[in-house]
This record gives sequence, C-alpha cells and structure tokens, in this order.
Amino acid sequence: MSMIRERAAEGAVGFDVLFASSEALPLIKTGGLADVAGSLPVALRSLGHDARLILPAYPHALKQVRELRSVCELRLPGALSPVRVLSGFMPDRDLPVYLVDAPEHFCREGNPYTDVSGRDWGDNAERFLLFSSAVATVAMGVPALNWRPRLLHCNDWQTALAPALLRDQDERPAVVFTIHNLAYQGLFDRATFDRLKLPPALWSVAGLEFHQRLSFIKGGIVFADRVNTVSPTYADEVRTNQFGCGLDGLLRQIGGRFQGILNGIDYQTWNPATDPALTQPYDIENVHLKAGNKLEVQRLFNLPHDENAFVLGYIGRLVEQKGVDLIVEMLPWLLEDPSVQVVLQGSGEASLELMLKRVAESHRDRVGVYVGYDEGRAHLIEGGCDAFLMPSRFEPCGLNQMYSLRYGCVPIVRRTGGLADTVSDGRQGPATGFLFDEPSAEALCAKVREAINLWRHDQNAWRALMRAGMEQDLSWQASARQYQGYYDEALQARQELERALA
Repeated sequence: MSMIRERAAEGAVGFDVLFASSEALPLIKTGGLADVAGSLPVALRSLGHDARLILPAYPHALKQVRELRSVCELRLPGALSPVRVLSGFMPDRDLPVYLVDAPEHFCREGNPYTDVSGRDWGDNAERFLLFSSAVATVAMGVPALNWRPRLLHCNDWQTALAPALLRDQDERPAVVFTIHNLAYQGLFDRATFDRLKLPPALWSVAGLEFHQRLSFIKGGIVFADRVNTVSPTYADEVRTNQFGCGLDGLLRQIGGRFQGILNGIDYQTWNPATDPALTQPYDIENVHLKAGNKLEVQRLFNLPHDENAFVLGYIGRLVEQKGVDLIVEMLPWLLEDPSVQVVLQGSGEASLELMLKRVAESHRDRVGVYVGYDEGRAHLIEGGCDAFLMPSRFEPCGLNQMYSLRYGCVPIVRRTGGLADTVSDGRQGPATGFLFDEPSAEALCAKVREAINLWRHDQNAWRALMRAGMEQDLSWQASARQYQGYYDEALQARQELERALA
C-alpha cells in the first residue's frame, strides 16, 4: 500500500472531489444513480474529503437547494446565452451543490431525459454536451468558486464527454468514470457528432466512434484515468459478449483500469428503527414488530387486512431488464395460493404498466399496483412486506435488494450482477435470501413457493434469514472507503502520465 493510500485510509489526506451526475436524491430521481449521487459524496465528506456535487439546474433542484446564489457565468459552446453556475447546499445535509443553470436546456417539464409522454428529448445530445462542458470547465478551476478539485468523478453517459473534453488539458484533475448501467450509452448518429462541433479527432475507434455512431459513454471509458462499475460481478459480466453491449472488447482491453466497486445505501435514510414512513418502527432485536407495517401496506394498496397473508413487494422500473414480465407471467400460478398478496410500485414501458393494471383489476383483493414513484410508499413496502421480488435479467448493482436486507424484507433475486454480490442463499456464509438462475417465470415461481413454504412452516428459520440480512454492512461508509483507494490510484496514474509527458 502506498504512503498516500495509507494516510488516506487513516483520514489524514483529503481529496477535493467534484462529483458530476445528471440526477441526485432528493433533488431529482429516475433511478439508482440518484441514490448514489445523493449519498456517496456525503460519505466521502465524512471520511475527510471535500466532495461537492454538480448537476443540471432542473426546476425541482432549484426549488430545493438551500442558500442558493449565483456565483459566476460560463461561456460554453452551444449555449445561446451565458450559463450561470449556482451554488448552495443539499436541503437535508451539508453537501455543497453546484447547479448548471441553462434554462433552454434544463427548465422543462418531464424527467431529466424524457418529455411527459416518455419520449427522449430530441436535443439530449446538446443538453448533456453542454452539461459535460460545464463540468469540465468547473473541474479545471473557476476563480469565482475559489475551489479547484484534484479529482473529477463522472457518472454514466450524461457526463461522459467531460473526460473527453479534458483529455489534452494541462494540469487537469484525475478522472474516475463510473458506469451504472452499460445498456444506456448515449448513442447518436454521425450527423449529431458534426452538429455538436466536437473536435474531429474524437471521431475514431480510439475516441467516440462506435460502429459509425457517436457514443457518449466511450468518452468516459477511453479518457478517464480509472473506470469502474457498481459491483464486482457486473464488472465480470460486462466483459463478456452477453452483457457487454458491444463494449466488452474495450472493457477487456483497458484491463486494470477497470474494476467493480459495490454501491452502498444510506443508513440514515434507510433505517427501520427510525423511519418516519413506517407505522411500526423495529430493529434486529424486535423483528416481530415488522408485522405491524403489513396492515398499513394492505390499507395503502386497498387489499384485505390479513396478518397471515404472505405479502410480496416490488419497487423499480417497469422494464424487461428488471424481469417485470416474469412477475406478470408468474402471478396466475402464484395466486392459486389464497394466502398470497403482491404489491408493486414503478413506471416504465407502457405495455408492462397496462399488464400490471389489468392483473390488479382482475385480482383486486390480491394485487395492488401503484404506477409512479413515491419515496414514502417505497419505504413502507420494504417495511411491511415479507419478501421482495427482484428477478432482473441483469442488474449492475441494485439498491432495493440492499434496502430489503436492511429492513428484513427477505429478497428473492436472480443470481446476476450486484444481486449475486449482496444476497446469499447459504452457499457462502449465512443465508440472507433466495436466488435462482434461469430467467424464467417458472424458476421465479418455484423460488417464491420455496420462500412461502419456509415462512409458513418454520418461522424461526425465517427470522434467522431476516436477521442475517439486517446484520450485513451495506453502508456507504464501506463503499466510500473503497472509492477512497480508487481515487488514490487515479491520482497516481495521472501523476505518472504527467511525468511521462514532461
């Protein structure tokens, strides 16, 4: 271990880190990236690092950031007017936040990536090139901010052009790029590349070109000092043809520059002993009290109140990746058991939303569906359900199975990605949940029936499962310590490159 890393591990050396993300909880959320961006910088600050968050100035963010003030204006390519940088703090914690205020790009209805009908914004390439340009500018130091990061941490395709824009800059910060889901790459046609007026040298296989298309995500993979994804197993999977989305060769090629670091969860926000969303708080010493939340879940989803029902939950995007179609296909078989109830919350593909609504209408006393996302409802589902469904076809990390473990809501998951890294069926260490391999409704249903059988006939064994899951350390503190070491590697790699170029 290097002297720098030893001192960092002791908390004696702090990094100045600019954390760039297109979403962050509680300001705006569409998926797990928001949870990471809202938690990892906070955990880094608790370890002594000056981590600051930068994201677009969406209307929801502008309303929530505390002590918001304008600190400077940037002249950026593609912006019709100067872009303001606003400074403030997260509403619920002392995390400094910079908002990139370009109203023509970010002040609009819908979510960060799609309009109210669910279609991608037609100018997403322009929007996130501008954001990446702002990130790169702030990363190089803006005098009005009186702060310059030693390290830039970019996330997913929406920030991936920042490393490409910084590639030739003298005295640039070290750059870490995190892939949260390789399936979302920011792909556009050659005409978009030309329209964006990106440097022509970037149009090459060694740059942003990907099968004659512009790939934003390649900017992060090719030009960052270190690249990671969000679980060790997913890091192995994306280097295979099956899960690599065409980039497996590149990820194999960069070798030791790429690894998996497991995400964590916020133990303050997700704590069954203090969670205000729960009717009945509980902890590992009082897991029996969890049953008190089941009645509230049943009330919320208009299901019959029955403490003896086995209640399954699902929270997540309604897309094929998450295996929601497997749940829909399984339900008729599962509902043959009169003691089973199922509650689901999420939004996504219109066809899956419609299928779930139809199932709920035809089984009103057994299935409850909420299309959309509500944070309090999500907490209550974890606190009130007996088990949690996560039959993903692939899952880079997954957070809901970790929330479930924390809440003693026993996860039933497919053995893939971060699910395989966080849930154990007893083959290695104490069992904390149920895993299956084949991505089929039959395999999922068989595993759910196995869980129901254990719950029904051996409550002592079931509570042992609950407690084993609740005992795991899945906090962001553990993950932040791994990122701390990875940042040091990136800084050393940057220093070595500077010496080679000198």
